[in-house]
Amino acid sequence: MNNPSELLYTRSHEWVRFLTETTAQVGLTDYAQHSLGDLVFVNLPQEGDEVTQGESFADVESVKAVSDVYSPVTGTVKAINEVLLDAPETINKDPYGAWLVEVENITDREELLSADDYAVHCEKED
Repeated sequence: MNNPSELLYTRSHEWVRFLTETTAQVGLTDYAQHSLGDLVFVNLPQEGDEVTQGESFADVESVKAVSDVYSPVTGTVKAINEVLLDAPETINKDPYGAWLVEVENITDREELLSADDYAVHCEKED
């Protein structure tokens, strides 16, 4: 699996790219998209919605199942990646380019993993 070292990761298979100290993009990891299979639908929050660290903020539907996506941070949705609404398969093709939401005013974050620690976590799950 591909885990870029500049990103941080959650145990529930989301990645986080901090743009500033209080703004970050969130997406699904390569491991997650591979496990889910071909994605056919993405349900995202609205701009301005609050997200809470550890709680579901979106869901994705694949040919296998519907899965919740959990927020690694607490804050406000600044932007959603509208491309994914019409082309959810973009996540399968480019999981680290296909961010789901950009969150601002981050006040809390879960304990995030480095790329190496995330790789170890994924090995234990297999």
